Amino acid sequence: MGQNILLLILLALGILGRNNTVALAACLLLALRLLKLDKLFPLIEKHGLELGVIVLTIGVLAPLASGAISLETIWQTVRSSSGLLGIAVGVLVAYLGGRGVHLLSDLPQAATGIIIGTVMGVALLRGVPVGPLIGAGILALLLQHK
Repeated sequence: MGQNILLLILLALGILGRNNTVALAACLLLALRLLKLDKLFPLIEKHGLELGVIVLTIGVLAPLASGAISLETIWQTVRSSSGLLGIAVGVLVAYLGGRGVHLLSDLPQAATGIIIGTVMGVALLRGVPVGPLIGAGILALLLQHK
């Protein structure tokens, strides 16, 4: 019962914050609970993050596959200071995300705090829920974890 109320609160925050991502996620999870499909939650918990990363990676690589980003565009990127800075930030974010994956599995209490903060950022600040991996990576650096 408490989980349903929490999901309803998240759904309301998503709607009030005009964040379809949070609203849809909360709605789908609530539907799974109401349809008594709770047995799917361990599977979602275990593979959801990996599936999400795959979908994000497809989204990032799609412009390369479609030709929207050409070899000329890549060449221009590596010749500009903003492009090189973007590459450096991309490397840093990928590194932090990798560290974050380990932290989320090793320290459940830290994961809970990061998830709550991410949901708040998404629902209230119209953020995007890619923050948990990066947040966990930053936390891993601060805690000097693996």
